[in-house]
Amino acid sequence: MIEKVDFLFEGGPRGVLLIHGLTGTPAEMRLLGKGLHRAGFTVHGMQLAGHCGDEDDLLATDWHDWYASVQDAADALQQRCTQVFVAGLSMGALLALLLAADRPDHIHGVGVLGATFRYDGWSIPRLGRLSFLLPLVKKLGIGRHRCFMEQPPYGLRDERIRATVSAAMLGGDSAAAGLPGNPWHSLADMYLLAAHTRRRLPQVQAPCFIAHATEDDVASLQSNAMLVHDRVSGPVEMLPLEDSYHMITIDRQRRLLHARLSAFFDRHATAPDADAPLASVA
Repeated sequence: MIEKVDFLFEGGPRGVLLIHGLTGTPAEMRLLGKGLHRAGFTVHGMQLAGHCGDEDDLLATDWHDWYASVQDAADALQQRCTQVFVAGLSMGALLALLLAADRPDHIHGVGVLGATFRYDGWSIPRLGRLSFLLPLVKKLGIGRHRCFMEQPPYGLRDERIRATVSAAMLGGDSAAAGLPGNPWHSLADMYLLAAHTRRRLPQVQAPCFIAHATEDDVASLQSNAMLVHDRVSGPVEMLPLEDSYHMITIDRQRRLLHARLSAFFDRHATAPDADAPLASVA
């Protein structure tokens, strides 16, 4: 059963939509959301379709469903706020970029955090690096209930946070820490999303803030962050993080990330209309 765990922090007329990663949860974006809220933004940490339940809940959806839930959340935030920014972690970064490509007149900036087009980080086993073949596997109807299980260090360099997150994840609390494994068919859809988003990158005109761990254990900086850097059309700012792994929103350099992303969005916000209403209370 899927538990609803998204969050909304009411702030000013500028809004930020936060998107978590595949098999993840809005909890991985909450600290970032609090940082953005302290900077004056209204923040919605959305919940992707099929997430925060069990494996069958996730397998009942595909990337089109995940993206539809992003579009719905963006529509709702647009109703509350005069300007909308979007940021995503891992697969959430791909969904954020796709939203910006589709809505060039409505998205004022993009936070591209640990973008994952390919699973090629240093902790990914050799078999896992062949996961780009999974769309064919899914098309053949093979391996629906097979998973790639999460492996240490679970995207976290901070050992204390790693222990807390892994205990919740391996203990079955998917709402707090996500699923302990990536179903093959869901990974197949992630790769289909990645291919689609890669083709659309030149249509991303909004300013992009790209943050990525230099020693990302899941997705290398060169194959993922630099792909975005080289292909988007809008202005780009890079933040390489040397003391974090993949889950940069909650790892050791999270405060630096929060501050830099808040400042980036603030710089690219247009002056608010003095007569515009503040975001209303739900």
